[in-house]
Amino acid sequence: MQYLRKISVLGHRVFLIYAVPLGLAITWAVAFLLTAVGVYSYKGCDVNAPVSHIISDHCRENIPKMKHCRVDALHALGSAPWFRFPYPLQWGMPVFHWKMALVMCVVSIISSVDSVGSYHASSLLVASRPPTPGVLSRGIGLEGLCSLLAGLWGTGTGSATLTENVHTIAVTKMGSRRAIELGACVLIVLSLIGKVGGFIASIPDVIVAGLLCFMWTMLTALGLSNLRYSEAGSSRNIIIVGLSLFLSLSIPAYFQQYGITPKSNLQVPSYFQPYVVASHGPIRTNFGGLNYILNTLLSLHMVIAFLVAVILDNTVPGSRQERGVYVWSDPETAKREPAVAKDYGLPFRVGKLFRWVKWVGL
Repeated sequence: MQYLRKISVLGHRVFLIYAVPLGLAITWAVAFLLTAVGVYSYKGCDVNAPVSHIISDHCRENIPKMKHCRVDALHALGSAPWFRFPYPLQWGMPVFHWKMALVMCVVSIISSVDSVGSYHASSLLVASRPPTPGVLSRGIGLEGLCSLLAGLWGTGTGSATLTENVHTIAVTKMGSRRAIELGACVLIVLSLIGKVGGFIASIPDVIVAGLLCFMWTMLTALGLSNLRYSEAGSSRNIIIVGLSLFLSLSIPAYFQQYGITPKSNLQVPSYFQPYVVASHGPIRTNFGGLNYILNTLLSLHMVIAFLVAVILDNTVPGSRQERGVYVWSDPETAKREPAVAKDYGLPFRVGKLFRWVKWVGL
């Protein structure tokens, strides 16, 4: 799609604005056609059969292709109901484990730092002043509240800022809150239709992997693009960035090797490895809870990158221009600017109903 980004259709660069959806739709359609004509159909092989029950070498070789390339491997579209209304605690009462709670507290802090960077980058894209500390606190507090609601409804992920959306703002030039509100309403309606989820679940794994390769590449590039506000050629910044990236890859790789069981057919996904490492990691003291927390945190890439970058950036001497902090607004000056109140004020006079939140730091 990047080769076609300068081509306009009815005055719109659709291949630039809708590069990801168009690429996904085209490859998805090709996978559907290949499945329909029987390219990934092998006689005598059942895609739903357990690996331990497969005797034929022919099936052992071809079943992975069937699982990862067919659009009907999960049969999700046919088994999903048309309408389903989610409700709180639908998967049972929540269970609290203090060890996992401490781990998630650290992860939440890192997610909050990522959100602050996304807020700042978004404000620059829409030609607005950088958000004040009060606005940042309001955004982080709302993310925490939405994460609690997501947990009550049984959502597997919390509510946080998606950095890829910053790129979406840059491409579409659309920064209106009305568009976000309309999109949220559409997503809420679609979440009540079970067939929509089943339809999305029919995306083959190989297409999801290709999509994630592009999205994670974009995420990495957007994160590094924030360095343009600092002196990128400074030896101080080069060492901090390089050391953060290197240690965030090497240290978790060392810890995650303890989550691999040799001579075992059980394959643990990469995002589950920290939980396996938590019980079998290299740190083994007389305190089981401490072992669990340290082994889990040190096997997470973002934790290592965050700790190394924060410690070095705040201990190695450097000027404000060198560190890039000069672009942030002066809180006291920004509060008195009409443009800040216009851009970050709550709509529909909602602000009058939530004046009390300033007493809790929001």
